[in-house]
Amino acid sequence: MDRQGRRSRRERRAAVTDEQISIPHDVPTSARAYGWMLGGKDNYEIDRQFILGTLQGFPECVDIARQNREFLYRAVRYLVEEAGIRQFVDMGCGLPTDQNVHQVARAFAPDVKVVYVDIDPIVLAHGRALLADDETTTVINADMRDTDAVLGHPDLVRLIDFDRPLAALFLSVGHHLTDADDPQGIFQSLLGRAVSGSFLGFSQVVADDAGQGAKMSEQITGAGIPWQTRTPAEVDTLVAGLEPVDPGLVNLRDWRPDAGQPPLAPVPEPLLPWVGATERNKGIYEYGGLLRKP
Repeated sequence: MDRQGRRSRRERRAAVTDEQISIPHDVPTSARAYGWMLGGKDNYEIDRQFILGTLQGFPECVDIARQNREFLYRAVRYLVEEAGIRQFVDMGCGLPTDQNVHQVARAFAPDVKVVYVDIDPIVLAHGRALLADDETTTVINADMRDTDAVLGHPDLVRLIDFDRPLAALFLSVGHHLTDADDPQGIFQSLLGRAVSGSFLGFSQVVADDAGQGAKMSEQITGAGIPWQTRTPAEVDTLVAGLEPVDPGLVNLRDWRPDAGQPPLAPVPEPLLPWVGATERNKGIYEYGGLLRKP
């Protein structure tokens, strides 16, 4: 593409004004709260208070968020190096932080294309700045539950070739898809367009005790963030018909662990007392893996 074409695309991205990006300051958002647990700075007091309040009842959340982010690295590396995937759709991507999907993927193959999707307008604002000069990666502001809007978005149409295998990532967002959202239908709608050999990456918070999971769902939903903690068996049902990549769907700590992978940013000091909680209580954890479309 010539210089004029590149300039016009940057200008189109920049045309999204601050008035169009209405960033809520009075309610917590999952993207900002999750980002804080990863060591991110783009959050507000209401997000921090939401996390601190949640940790009183469910102290595992800091470990879970960070274990999921570590899994992202290993999963994307596998998809690029071993499965040959060169295009990704990262649903509910969250705020940019260390080792984002496109950065991990391009450490192993320079020709990867990535579309980030998130409903939080602050993700669009930060992603737009990060990717302004990147012609093969973009972020779109859309609801992952509305697959028609996602699949029809011009930036996704521009970058993703549905005649080639792709990976759709729903990492640590499954708990935001309640049964009323029909997560199976969402997966089928997206992967239904994809060719054989495409992948679904999926993870969500689970509880071995359904009663404990229900309490967690009630507390977080009550704070204004849609949430459904499931049991591992319920998650297995959501992805039936796809072929799990070894070792299958597991506690993410056990999915191809690699002590030598790049470290995450340090845990924010206010959250340090909760580090290691998943060692003390093994009944709540992040569960998932990679699954292949036959």
